[in-house]
Amino acid sequence: MAYKSGFISVIGKPNVGKSTLLNALTGEKIAIMSNKPQTTRNTIRAVITSDEYQLVLIDTPGIHRPKTKLGEYMVNVASETIKEVDLIFFLAEATTSPESLDISIIEQLKKVKTPVLLILNKVDIVEKEKLLALIARYNELMDFKAIIPVSALKKDGLDIILEEVLKYIPEGEKFFPEDTLTDQPEKIIAAEMIREKLLLNLDDEVPHGVGVEVTSFKERKDGLINIQATIYCEKSSHKGIIIGKQGVMLKKIGAAARFEIERLLDTKVFLELWVKIKPDWRNNDNMLKELGYKRK
Repeated sequence: MAYKSGFISVIGKPNVGKSTLLNALTGEKIAIMSNKPQTTRNTIRAVITSDEYQLVLIDTPGIHRPKTKLGEYMVNVASETIKEVDLIFFLAEATTSPESLDISIIEQLKKVKTPVLLILNKVDIVEKEKLLALIARYNELMDFKAIIPVSALKKDGLDIILEEVLKYIPEGEKFFPEDTLTDQPEKIIAAEMIREKLLLNLDDEVPHGVGVEVTSFKERKDGLINIQATIYCEKSSHKGIIIGKQGVMLKKIGAAARFEIERLLDTKVFLELWVKIKPDWRNNDNMLKELGYKRK
């Protein structure tokens, strides 16, 4: 059998489990995960390599109705990727009927020639009768190449996804070396790990106004990596919440992020975090460029 390789865009509403699916398929934690919507803010490419194929999965920001320049950027990123790939995963929740945003995404997908697989996630918490009715409803909306029920969290149905993928991925050589997990620089991955811990530990309002910039990433002679990062927030009250009483929350976030970064890099890490206030940074073009959300 000839070797196959290609690019796959993972698209859908916020919080449907795109990052969870990507991490489950790769077997590594590449994309950050949170139960809060709009976790992914940029495209993250994860690479799956075997003796028969190499798949480059592009985890995109959830498509939503933007309220800030950052939100507009996220939606544009997600929409653009569907034009440049070999296959699209449209991820939707099996727990709810298609909503207006799902239908809007489907209308976008109908305009491209790229084959689309519908992946219904979270089937482990849905009754079979409801799932069958949902599949019938999605069949009415679009002629998908396949509809695949999965539980990304429990890693059920992943083998079926890979079987379907290989029907549509073209023959070709590897795009990346065999040991590549992602095309993201280590400092970007580190920033994302820190942001994930902010998402997990802070109240709903705060994380949406938080950005992370790794300002220094240096490997010492003894192999230990020194990382310095700045957490940007929009309000002084948010800064107090992030730091916490006597710095307890910031220490908790730093310890959890350091653990994840060390596991990924397979080396000891010394992590220093600072918190700065940047009012309305999500609408500031210069800040968005500095944090990697716009082309410089």
